[in-house]
Amino acid sequence: MTKILIIEDEKVVGLNIRRILQAEGFEAIVAENGVVGVNLAVEQPPNLIICDILMPDVDGYEVLRRLQANSATVGIPFIFLTAKVERADMRQGFELGADDYITKPFDAEELLRAIAARLNKHNRITEQMSVLSEELHKIQTVMAAKERLVQNIDQEFRRPLSNINMALKMLERETAKEKRSQRYLQILQEEFSRELSLLNQMAQLQQLLTPENVALLSHFNLLQDNPQSKS
Repeated sequence: MTKILIIEDEKVVGLNIRRILQAEGFEAIVAENGVVGVNLAVEQPPNLIICDILMPDVDGYEVLRRLQANSATVGIPFIFLTAKVERADMRQGFELGADDYITKPFDAEELLRAIAARLNKHNRITEQMSVLSEELHKIQTVMAAKERLVQNIDQEFRRPLSNINMALKMLERETAKEKRSQRYLQILQEEFSRELSLLNQMAQLQQLLTPENVALLSHFNLLQDNPQSKS
């Protein structure tokens, strides 16, 4: 159920708004002043806030400032309810982050239209943020897979290079022993072929590594964590 917080120091007005909202299926909570309203918004974040401006101690502008400064409430749609209709007052509210103004006196239809417009806009933004979050997750997944790929390819390259280096040193010491020399040359040829094969595989994997098929590529050994790279 959509929860709406009403911050209104005039008891009759607050109760009337709650009655209208409850009749439309909303969960409506009334706070009798700005301090209580801010506390309720933080403790039980609503889907939308309707707030009077002219209230003692903490007025509507200060309520909005406090909510905008809190990461838990900064994104909640906020509608001012007021008898103040001066252009400067409206500008001040919008600059602070208000989404809409409803001037007193108002009727139920006007109130419900304003609420529907704010909730619909907020829902569209939430959906867009969800899509962006999914796309970001895909990008992060691909980047992580590429990082693992590079690390594992690096490890795969280092092992044959180490064998080649060892064979070269052994050749230097064993030049007089023809049979061993042939074996060392065979090692070099095998490792060279392996290096070339790895390079070809890496080129193919880079072309295939996209957000759409990275889940499939995760089944390849080269996309799995290499225990030796952590040692």
